[in-house]
Amino acid sequence: MTTPQPLRIGIMGTHSTGKTTLLKRIEMELRAHGIPVARTGRLGKRAALTGLPKMQHHTATSTEWIITQGIVDEIAATRPAPEPIQVILADRAPFDALAYFHAAQQWRHETPDPLEQERLHLLASTQTPKYHLLLATVLDPALPVEHKHDYDTRYHTLVDHHTHTLLTEHAIPYQRVTSDPDSQAHAAERALQLCLNQTTP
Repeated sequence: MTTPQPLRIGIMGTHSTGKTTLLKRIEMELRAHGIPVARTGRLGKRAALTGLPKMQHHTATSTEWIITQGIVDEIAATRPAPEPIQVILADRAPFDALAYFHAAQQWRHETPDPLEQERLHLLASTQTPKYHLLLATVLDPALPVEHKHDYDTRYHTLVDHHTHTLLTEHAIPYQRVTSDPDSQAHAAERALQLCLNQTTP
């Protein structure tokens, strides 16, 4: 018997814009309604622990690692009965890694390799149809940032720009999430209603 595939909700956006906090909020809402959920994440930190570059130093190799490791994590998050996971919350959907890479290349004033760019885009594109909802945070320059990041103001802004540009250029449906509490609440409510309508607690 074929096991139904879980719903997938992914999030993208530049660092220090509340991605992880929003996913935690959605996770708590789902668990409160009895929906088995798994959350993936920490891809950038794990890539750095392997010695791969991060932030404005991202390369094609580190980008490919993040995309493929995210795929592996989502596959591993599914589990069979008696309590199969019904929803996977992905902290950094595949196009997020591309946005960070494009921003890094622009930050370094590098000319992109067309073949490398196409290969990575194809890899990310194979995963996009799996997502039932994509959320993308919007940078609010007025908000403080987490200084634990390798922080650079220009790079921070470039990632935000490339995140929304990629999604728009590839006609990928997504919901913008600003720092406004109403926007955050609307995103969480949309995710909750989607899951309630399409899962069986």
